[in-house]
Amino acid sequence: MTNTLVIIGHPNAGSFNHALAAQYLTGLRAASVAPADLRVIDLAEREFDLLPTARGDLRAPDGDTSHLEPRIRAFVDDVAWADHLVFFFPQWWGTYPAVLKAFLDRAILSGTAFTYGRGQISTRLLDGKTARIVMTMDSPIAWNRFVYRNAAETSLKRATLGYCGVRTIGITRLTPVRFSTPEKRAAWLEQVRRLGATDAARARRRQPAVAVASPVE
Repeated sequence: MTNTLVIIGHPNAGSFNHALAAQYLTGLRAASVAPADLRVIDLAEREFDLLPTARGDLRAPDGDTSHLEPRIRAFVDDVAWADHLVFFFPQWWGTYPAVLKAFLDRAILSGTAFTYGRGQISTRLLDGKTARIVMTMDSPIAWNRFVYRNAAETSLKRATLGYCGVRTIGITRLTPVRFSTPEKRAAWLEQVRRLGATDAARARRRQPAVAVASPVE
């Protein structure tokens, strides 16, 4: 089964993003995804230094992470383990919360996620992985597109994930959250639960067929 890593990018526990992530996981589990194939990074609970103290904290020469603190090394290992990454976050000031940006800075490293090439071309070390983005916001879809230029999703999809070889298979924008009714939130939760089931089914289709030996007559 595909290894799925869920990253909750909201700094406050108990947020609506946490509820959405829980429903996504419910959809995966209902589709018989085993616990061993799931990992969750909840950035409201995982305490780590947001700011690197040295330039070397942003590097993993030849993939070596031994110089990193254990919590950061665990983040890097989780990303390497995952076949599919799912991000949940609220749009704040047109992008995403500082804790999610810090996670990307500390976990997506030169040497493990990419290596520098000529010009703007990288060697993508995360090729073959996929991602899904689920974001909440208050901006209307059109405003977010034409005024903010889809800054949050463009940054994450293209400048980070795409640069390292991760292919984003879907972006879900839930808006407006502020003043949304309980009925609307319930519909969003169900929508995200179905995304979990969809991703589980998609992962099964990607599994190579197992050859069955013919019985000896």
